[in-house]
Amino acid sequence: MAYDDRYKVAELPHNVILEGRRRLSVSGVADVESFDEHEIVMGTAQGVLVLQGQELRIEKLSLDSGDITVEGLINKLEYEEQSLPTQGFFARLFG
Repeated sequence: MAYDDRYKVAELPHNVILEGRRRLSVSGVADVESFDEHEIVMGTAQGVLVLQGQELRIEKLSLDSGDITVEGLINKLEYEEQSLPTQGFFARLFG
């Protein structure tokens, strides 16, 4: 078995739950690439998910379990074609 195969992270189950355009729960989140009050970009088990809206704030984030909860007015959810690297920030920086 190759070194890389032993340390691959199992793919997390991916679910998106939107409650009345004011609260979004996402599972299967591997990384949060960027965020501000208008846009959150996250890498998920199914690709890059871009969330746009107003007064967005991350209420809960656990990359260990792959869960994020966002509150604010949600205007748009969109998956991008390209996926984020599965490595962490420092691995991408120094790799």
